Amino acid sequence: MTRLCYQSLMAPQVDVDLIARAEAWLADDPDPVSRAELRAVLDGLPGTAAELSDRFSGPLTFGTAGLRGRLRAGPNGMNLAVVTRAAAGLIGWLAAQGGEGPLVIGYDARHGSRQFAERTAEVATGAGREALLLPGPLPTPVLAYAVRALGAVAGVMVTASHNPPQDNGYKVYLGTGLGGPAGAGAQIVPPADAGIEAAIRAVASADAVPLGGPGTVLGDEILQGYVRSAAAVLSEDGPRDLAIAYTPMHGVGASTTTAAFAAAGFPPPAVVAEQAEPDPEFPTVAFPNPEEPGAMDLLLALAADTGADLAVANDPDADRCAVAIPAGDGWRPLRGDELGVLLADHLIRRGVPGLYATTIVSSSLLGRLCAARGVPYAETLTGFKWIVRAAEDLAFGYEEALGYCVAPALVRDKDGVTAALTVAELAAGLKAEGRTLANRLDELAAEFGLHATDQLSVRVDDLAEIGLAMSRARSNPPVTLLGAPVTEVADLLPENDVLTFRTATARVVIRPSGTEPKLKAYLEVVVEGDPATGRTRAASDLKGLRTEIAATLGV
Repeated sequence: MTRLCYQSLMAPQVDVDLIARAEAWLADDPDPVSRAELRAVLDGLPGTAAELSDRFSGPLTFGTAGLRGRLRAGPNGMNLAVVTRAAAGLIGWLAAQGGEGPLVIGYDARHGSRQFAERTAEVATGAGREALLLPGPLPTPVLAYAVRALGAVAGVMVTASHNPPQDNGYKVYLGTGLGGPAGAGAQIVPPADAGIEAAIRAVASADAVPLGGPGTVLGDEILQGYVRSAAAVLSEDGPRDLAIAYTPMHGVGASTTTAAFAAAGFPPPAVVAEQAEPDPEFPTVAFPNPEEPGAMDLLLALAADTGADLAVANDPDADRCAVAIPAGDGWRPLRGDELGVLLADHLIRRGVPGLYATTIVSSSLLGRLCAARGVPYAETLTGFKWIVRAAEDLAFGYEEALGYCVAPALVRDKDGVTAALTVAELAAGLKAEGRTLANRLDELAAEFGLHATDQLSVRVDDLAEIGLAMSRARSNPPVTLLGAPVTEVADLLPENDVLTFRTATARVVIRPSGTEPKLKAYLEVVVEGDPATGRTRAASDLKGLRTEIAATLGV
């Protein structure tokens, strides 16, 4: 009767096969909440036809960042049915690869995170594999640390990082056995992602996946071990006199980061009260991403009110770190490239051995710094999964999107907690000498030229717009930029959708975002001479470069 009712009500554009697929999914969905949600969509036909089609336009793709999407019922959303299938596919793939050891599972404080983590543990134990859950909502770096510290076969982190409140995600890390020396405790890379994706698609029914017990909830020892190890990244005898303002941006970083500051000997930071506790709605920010305009306003106000030397922000899962410094009568957030080079310079001067790496979209300054200091250097594709695999003896890696790995032997991924400690160590050391981070940036600019960076980021509603813009840039690349001839056009297709234009003093790298519906153009200009006057020229050049690239892309 129900099918006949649908057919009598639905408009011609409503697909009967789509309704049948939705009914089948609904019958297999183990979560009564998402079942009710999908039932409401079905009952709303034909008016909800477009929404139903979107929910069933295809499954969330399990890529090198795992799963990430909106919390909603249906295969094209994050929900218990999707997570059950993902967990079953992952655990089946681990078994097929001969992976041995427990699965360790972490989660943040977003909507659904704990439920998804607990279901993953039940699927693991139902398949006969030991499951270890972190003892509460904790930063992603703690999960990455735990994979190595506990000798796990793999790790799952339930988080959407800095995405909007309506999203969640599912990231996978491999242990030493399947990840290899450079990928031990790192995010997956091809072909593991394709293998896991195939295993997930082979799961015929979420309701039929065997479920076991809840696994073992770890004690606080794993967190305490991470905090001790994070503090030990710093030199023991360095200055610690530094006033810090801090925000976890409604995420899970506050207790871990403040504990790490205390363990390292720093005074307690002043914490933004409105953002101190985890809140999955992120009520004080438009986007819970320190890169977004306005996201750090409360932090900068607190820094000014408390007379801080340094302002530090983590994103909600604390794998990223943003820093702002005093500038004139106010505060200036450092760009990711500025902080990346400051950290690399600091570690090089501390004598930390190994290779220093960044990505093809980051500033070219790190390469020049490493060449001058005689330090091994490498560039990788975008993403920490590639950075940490640049070398087994990696000393440091960063990406311009506020991601820093200052202790690869501890966490083989970006880590906003140890990055915060390391920049605090640098700032305290400079303060003891009567200098600042701004002074050190000027010194590097005087030595290597001012490398100024910016970004043109275009958010789209239709992903096809990104492909059209990339096609326009490929078919009609610029001949000049800022009046100078383009000396190189590099296209990484078909392996990677990345396009680069270079002049003698400028560079543009264009690529689609890997985690958001955005097209990104990374801009860099190099200005020689006095840094103070150079910044004015660089700002003008970057503005002009943005305009020219926007015209090239047709956005």
